[in-house]
Amino acid sequence: MLIPITQEKFEQLIPLIASSEQYQYYWGKTEDFLRRALISFVLVVLFYLLALLLREAEALRLLTQIIGGLYWFWSPIYSASIKNADYRRQPYCFFWRGKILDVYLTEEIVRTQEEVDKLGRLLKVENRERRINLEVGDKDGYLARIQAPVEPIHRNLKPGQAIELLVLSNQRTLGRNLKVTDAYVPRLNLWVGLYPYVRRDVFWDVREQLRVRYGKNPNNPPPRPYPKRRSPRLTREY
Repeated sequence: MLIPITQEKFEQLIPLIASSEQYQYYWGKTEDFLRRALISFVLVVLFYLLALLLREAEALRLLTQIIGGLYWFWSPIYSASIKNADYRRQPYCFFWRGKILDVYLTEEIVRTQEEVDKLGRLLKVENRERRINLEVGDKDGYLARIQAPVEPIHRNLKPGQAIELLVLSNQRTLGRNLKVTDAYVPRLNLWVGLYPYVRRDVFWDVREQLRVRYGKNPNNPPPRPYPKRRSPRLTREY
């Protein structure tokens, strides 16, 4: 099932400013906070020295130091907003409901860093992470692969379970370069994805209204399966 989403609702689903889940994602672990705190300290000192060198006004000096000193706080907001902007540039958004086709685990390289061993040799160290992979689709076939860091609850994910997400494209009839968001598995009340693109509260509101419109109201016909990629026909917009 593929249902077009209006621009207004799309901008609520993928916000301009970071949602709480997105802020938490970029907040990271303790070492990430300490790194940002160190950068904040360096920025305060740097702006102070520049202000003295350039003889800037006291108000401007104070403003730059506040901005630098709060880097640890606003950096996650900025990073999330930049990531959201890439998806918000897509002109078409669709609510998609299909099923899980396959579930499997992989090990992915998440970070590569260089270290020096006891003999003074420079070594490349690869940090790997186990990830759950969901291949999703419907009767028209494969749509996309969703990845997420492995958690114990992922043991309950099975092929055939219903799954919902947003599909974004620069073409109304979709195309090869489509984008998908993190996915929701209703049976488990579980979100799966590497990054929380979607505002949860808005998504649940959308799916509830669609359920009432297509699931319980006898005057409204059930939504048609989404068309093949080359078809211009779409269901009516929400």
